[in-house]
Amino acid sequence: MRISADRDLCIGAGQCVLSAEGVFDQDLQDGLVVLLTPDPAAAELDAVRDAVDRCPAGALALHEG
Repeated sequence: MRISADRDLCIGAGQCVLSAEGVFDQDLQDGLVVLLTPDPAAAELDAVRDAVDRCPAGALALHEG
């Protein structure tokens, strides 16, 4: 499973970091999403799904397979 983050769509709400801080961070300069790992560990998948669902801008995508 891979994650992608579209910084052009991101509004810097930070919901991804609150849901999965080991996978997402925010840029200190503009507050936009920073993807720490595109291939999260299996133990983090529930948190990543939560982050994708909570993103108000739809900037995150989960690609299964």
